[in-house]
Amino acid sequence: MAKAATTSTAPRLKALYVDTYRKELQAELNLDNVHQVPTLEKIVVSVGIGKNKDDKRHYEAVKNTLVKVTGQAPVDRMAKKSIAGFKIRAGMNRVGINVTLRGARMYEFLDRFVNVALPRVRDFHGVGTKFDKGGNYNLGITDQSIFPELTFEETQLVHGMQVTFTIKQGDKVKSRALLEKFGLPFEKEGDNR
Repeated sequence: MAKAATTSTAPRLKALYVDTYRKELQAELNLDNVHQVPTLEKIVVSVGIGKNKDDKRHYEAVKNTLVKVTGQAPVDRMAKKSIAGFKIRAGMNRVGINVTLRGARMYEFLDRFVNVALPRVRDFHGVGTKFDKGGNYNLGITDQSIFPELTFEETQLVHGMQVTFTIKQGDKVKSRALLEKFGLPFEKEGDNR
């Protein structure tokens, strides 16, 4: 019995990165070696449950949102420290949940996020320009309804989420150049709305 041939194609953005963006970035950033070009290592999508940590309905809604948006099962996060004001003890479960995306799912999520979800943000003028010291980029979303995968009923319980882009070989300049190649629209300088 012969095996059926599987036609596994690389995600669109990954193919663009490998074929064109990497060479363009090497030339634009004046890098000697192709291994110095910044690479998207992973994307982490996380949601803090916070004061709703004991509400089963809220937890299930957040978990369902992450599954539908990322296509991957989320992981519960435990508290690292005790914080008396928030009634949290170290080791307490379900203070947040997150999903770490790598490989094909990462590029597919990035493609949908940049080309479908971000244009649906109301009064959108671009994303902020602050990177951390390692060249990684964090983006906060206040409303999950920008993702078309979610139905109207699933967006009734509004919650935000944090999207973290971890970039290998990146500093602020290299990381921004990479994310601009992928189509992430940064706000223009001096546009303080």
